[in-house]
Amino acid sequence: MIIGVPKEIKNNENRVGVTPAGVAEFRKAGHTVYVQASAGEGSGFSDADYEQAGALMLPTIAEVYGQAEMIVKVKEPIQEEYQLIREGQLLFTYFHFASSEELTHAMIERKATCLAYETVELPNRSLPLLVPMSEVAGRMAPQEGAKYLEKPLKGRGILLGGVPGVRPANVLILGGGVVGTNAAKVAAGFGAQVTIMDISLNRLRELDDIMPKNVVTQYSNDYNIRAAIKEADLIIGAVLIPGAKAPHLVTRDMLKDMKPGAVVVDVAVDQGGCIETCTPTTHENPTFIIDDVVHYCVANMPGAVPYTSTLALTNATLPYAVKLANLGWREACLRDASLRLGLNVVNGEVVYKGVAEAWGLPLTNVSKILEPAHA
Repeated sequence: MIIGVPKEIKNNENRVGVTPAGVAEFRKAGHTVYVQASAGEGSGFSDADYEQAGALMLPTIAEVYGQAEMIVKVKEPIQEEYQLIREGQLLFTYFHFASSEELTHAMIERKATCLAYETVELPNRSLPLLVPMSEVAGRMAPQEGAKYLEKPLKGRGILLGGVPGVRPANVLILGGGVVGTNAAKVAAGFGAQVTIMDISLNRLRELDDIMPKNVVTQYSNDYNIRAAIKEADLIIGAVLIPGAKAPHLVTRDMLKDMKPGAVVVDVAVDQGGCIETCTPTTHENPTFIIDDVVHYCVANMPGAVPYTSTLALTNATLPYAVKLANLGWREACLRDASLRLGLNVVNGEVVYKGVAEAWGLPLTNVSKILEPAHA
């Protein structure tokens, strides 16, 4: 198969979809890999590194899309890329369709095969291609929150961990999954007083067992959230419903009950956000203020630490990408039920329930798409 690795062009996105080590794995399996010039520079990989691994370098993104049967990247295509995508071309990347109606309709129109990292799901319900970036974003969230709590950045002017004789900040984390757990570890390490909320009592029991004493758990419901936000200095949104929009747990009317200069970091913003007033921002302009509350809503947080993020992501995605290249997407998805759940849009048809429900679109059964008659 011919694999293409374009340079990411989303604002301040420095990750890359395949490392030189990944190129070597593709080449070992007999595949051709085209990499756009300077695609890996933001993550610390030179063109020479790719060439040494066996990649063929192309100067423009259009040439990469034009040559490749499978595009492997990090973030969803943006508007400048739509016209480069060919009918039947396989795109293996993060899509988050449920948060972008424009992207959904664009991929339907292009009749691409869109296999989304974020909906590949193992039998135990874990999301192996989302976990690495959730770990990075979760660990970054308290770090960014601590920064924006500083007064020069319009925050309350409070040190997350306090000092002897001065109480630490109160951190509220909504969601006890991978993001929430990693956020709690780091916030607790700073010395903050941390509360994690979740609707799974089993998960809360697990967290109660493993977390340090400055982390407490609480059942998540509207009443408890409304009470907790009054004391919170930092709120971290860490709720995920795979492939679907995140629910709004903090609504606009709740902001009036928050402390002036409090900070919200919505890690779920790329799935619509669990804080109603959050809309996606960029690393270039990461924050805005509503009702004296600082909102940090960068949709690609791990892009700020691209070396770590790229290695973590490609450790997880490469085995699946090689399987797709070796077998072709149809056979790979027939053999691997987890990979099959990654299919979101195929040949102009929506095949993932969460995407269809988000935009009121007809849902095609993925089994129908995979039938031999479609081959």
